Amino acid sequence: MSAIAPLSPMMKSDLEIAQEAILLPVVEIARRLGLSEDDLDLYGKFKAKLHLNVLDRLAHRPDGKYVTVTAITPTPLGEGKTTTAIGLGMALNRLGRKTINTLRQPSMGPTFGIKGGAAGGGYSQAVPMEDFNLHFTGDIHAVSAAHNLLAAMLDAHILHGNELKIDPYSITWPRVVDISDRALRNIVIGLGTKEDGRPRQTGFDISVASEVMAILALASDLEDLRRRLGRIVVGTTEDGQPVTAEDLKAAGAMAVLLKDALMPNLIQTLENTPVIVHAGPFANIAHGNNSIVADKIALKLADFVVTESGFGADCGAEKMINIKCRYSGLKLHAAVIVATIRALKMHGGVGRVVPGRPLPPELISENVEAVQRGCENLQKHVENMRLHGLPVVVAINLFPTDTAREIEAVREAALAAGAVDAVTSDHHAQGGNGAMDLARAVIKAAEQPSEMRFLYPLEWSIKQKIEAIATQVYGADGVDYEPLAEQKIKLYTKLGYDKLPINMAKTHLSLSHDPTLKNRPRNFRLPIRDIRASVGAGFLYPLCGDMRTMPGLPKTPAATKVDLDLQTRKVVGLF
Repeated sequence: MSAIAPLSPMMKSDLEIAQEAILLPVVEIARRLGLSEDDLDLYGKFKAKLHLNVLDRLAHRPDGKYVTVTAITPTPLGEGKTTTAIGLGMALNRLGRKTINTLRQPSMGPTFGIKGGAAGGGYSQAVPMEDFNLHFTGDIHAVSAAHNLLAAMLDAHILHGNELKIDPYSITWPRVVDISDRALRNIVIGLGTKEDGRPRQTGFDISVASEVMAILALASDLEDLRRRLGRIVVGTTEDGQPVTAEDLKAAGAMAVLLKDALMPNLIQTLENTPVIVHAGPFANIAHGNNSIVADKIALKLADFVVTESGFGADCGAEKMINIKCRYSGLKLHAAVIVATIRALKMHGGVGRVVPGRPLPPELISENVEAVQRGCENLQKHVENMRLHGLPVVVAINLFPTDTAREIEAVREAALAAGAVDAVTSDHHAQGGNGAMDLARAVIKAAEQPSEMRFLYPLEWSIKQKIEAIATQVYGADGVDYEPLAEQKIKLYTKLGYDKLPINMAKTHLSLSHDPTLKNRPRNFRLPIRDIRASVGAGFLYPLCGDMRTMPGLPKTPAATKVDLDLQTRKVVGLF
């Protein structure tokens, strides 16, 4: 069977495509949305922050349609959620639906590590791509500064007499930096003289894993941000009472550092359609979605808002519904699940990918049977979104080696699981024009009555909520709690934290807790080794196995390829 829609072997790199794009001034992008320069704080010609009072001025407007783009369980090949989301947004604009993409800001850790950037790819990118993937408007730096200010004030308080009687062994607040640096995961601070502080063991997380980043994404306004910062728990007193940022009198200064960061950022796509970028919480430790304020503003300005939820639908999309939408009061109208034929083959037990080597022949040769086996993973994700009441469209992110029979196998499996439609999309090579069928399918799905529902009520116990996610979303037979988790459940129930939603911290590489269990795992129980509280952000996060909150660089980091062309002053080697 011949391949479908082959890509040109001469296709330019993402960076080359981005640097050749003709960008409009951001004030023109804003004008097309009905905004003026007075609504913006400009960061050069092509980036701006949006004033939050825009939301108050537009409060009378009805909201547009709200669509999230999620995916099957990720593989090392990547499924292309961001590229698909941007391609879909551009295609909807081509069809006359005023559409805004809302995205998270990428961390520089993955950018300089293995993953690379998160601005999309090919002819479906957010630009300026270099700024987007690097410092941007400084929001991540503001998060880092606010987080580390609290850490410094905590250690200074202990040094200067420890009036609050904080138990140093109870401290859970690390420091953060937005670079992948495994050597900082476990460190000892306070070495030297008495004036250098009290020695204790601590560590660094990557900045986007900070609770401050989660708070930035979930805060509804400046007052809410300030309240949430004050509720951050950093440890306990000697008699077991929580110690907060408010107790340390740090929350006010943290809010000052974050007041500008709370304003979302406006940029554009390669087709000059609007993109609002804001916040970047991890999708395993945190909830993995862009900010509430970005989506609220976008929904007042557009007919459609296309956002993206991190990792597979069992991670970011589940958390978007049960955490983000619960706090925002917004309801999704549809979900798009992105899949690739080659990733489905891997879930079907075919192919082993080795970084730096060509794809094995079995991933690029027709194998309908492997695709059909791998579609069990796709079907579970479709079922999970249907469980939450959402119409689902499956987007088959097209590659040149995909065949008609393989595509039809995916379509049949998706429809059998309850998807409204399953269509191919060639946005990477063709931009918005390559996603027109996907856009039409999403319009059709979003026209259905919105029946989005939460998986559990907040009144349920901690265990009831955990077990609902484990059994209904992951497919576990049950849950096993280690002694530390049992202790935390009793403690959090006593403190009144049991009414918070649940943010499961587990691997993104499997529907289960075990990254080696691919496709649709069955006959497993979910272990909970610990439960931690992000009281400021407003959720509990049970730990299902070991979770890395500070990545490490690979043997050959992506950073080794990044440089400046001193003749043109342009960035080179960035993807």
